[in-house]
Amino acid sequence: MNSKPSLQTATAVQYLTVDEESAGQRLDNFLIRMLKGVPKTHVYRIIRSGEVRKNKGRVGADDRVQAGDVLRIPPIRLSERVEEKLANPAPAREFTVVFEDEAFMAIDKPAGVAVHGGSGVSFGVIEQMRQARPQARLLELVHRLDRETSGLLLIAKKKSTLKALQDQFRERETGKTYLALVKGVWPARLKVLDQPLHKYLLPDGERRVRVTGKDDPDGMKSVTLVKVTRHLAAPAGLADAYAAGFTLLEVTIKTGRTHQIRVHLASAGFPIAGDDKYGDFELNRQLARIGFKRMFLHAWRLKLTHPVLGNALELHSELPDELQRWVKSI
Repeated sequence: MNSKPSLQTATAVQYLTVDEESAGQRLDNFLIRMLKGVPKTHVYRIIRSGEVRKNKGRVGADDRVQAGDVLRIPPIRLSERVEEKLANPAPAREFTVVFEDEAFMAIDKPAGVAVHGGSGVSFGVIEQMRQARPQARLLELVHRLDRETSGLLLIAKKKSTLKALQDQFRERETGKTYLALVKGVWPARLKVLDQPLHKYLLPDGERRVRVTGKDDPDGMKSVTLVKVTRHLAAPAGLADAYAAGFTLLEVTIKTGRTHQIRVHLASAGFPIAGDDKYGDFELNRQLARIGFKRMFLHAWRLKLTHPVLGNALELHSELPDELQRWVKSI
C-alpha cells in the first residue's frame, strides 16, 4: 500500500495508510495535506459523497485518523489548471532562519511573499520551503502573516509540534508584537483598542474586515495593545497635509483576527503607512513617489513556550533594510 498518494496515477483508486506522525489529525486536514494540488472543495466533495472510506467504512470530514488506518481514495480528476500547477511546482527557496531545532523553525518572511498558495497566488513560503527541503518529513505553517507583512513566521517540523504550537496561539499563550509606522502623532494615552471586528466580502470576493459594535452577533472579540516607540518627522516631498509626520508603534495583539492591527489602527484614525487596503491612499501614492512602496508592518517579537522542552523562548526579527533605511531617513 502507498504511504503517499501519487497524483500521476490519480485515475485509479488509491489506498493510503496513516502514519504515526499523522495520528489524531482530522480527516479533511490529513487529505488536504496528502493530496497536494487537489482543491479543497474537491476533497470535501469526495468525503461527503462517501467515496472516501476508512478501514472500509464511511467517514466524516471531522473524524480523526489513527496510525494504521487505511483510507480508500477514489480516482481524482484534476483540472488542466491544477495539472499545470503540479507539472510546474514552486521554485525551491530558503528563507532567513531566526531559530531552528528538530521540532520547529522560525523564519524571517519578506514582505510581498504569501505564506501559502491560493486566491490567485500559485505558491508561497511553505511550498517553496518544501521544495528546498525535500528530505523533510513534514513542514507545516503554524500560523499566518499577511502577504504585505514581513517578520517572524513559525513552521512546524513534526505533527505533535504543530498541534502544541497552534494550541498556544489558540489559547492566547503567545506574545506577538509588531512594529508599525502610522500616519500622525499617536496619543500616548491610547493604549488599548478592543472594538469587535466583522469580516465581509467585496463584490469581487476579496476579503475585508471592519470595526463593528459590541452588539453585532457576528463581531469577533479583538484586543490590540499599543505602545509609542517614537515620533518621526515627515520626509521632504510630502504634502502639507502630512506635516504632523509619523509614529513608530509597538503593537501587541491578544487575539489573532484577520487584518486586526491594520483595521484597529486605521479605525482609530492612524492608518499604517503603505497599507493598500485600509490606509490613506493619497499618502501611499506620495510615499511611493519618494521611494517607499510597501506596508510598514513587521512581526518583530514572539514570546512562546518551546513545544517539547517547555522553556520560555523570545524570538526577534529585526526590521528589514528597507524599513531601517526609511526610519533613519525621516
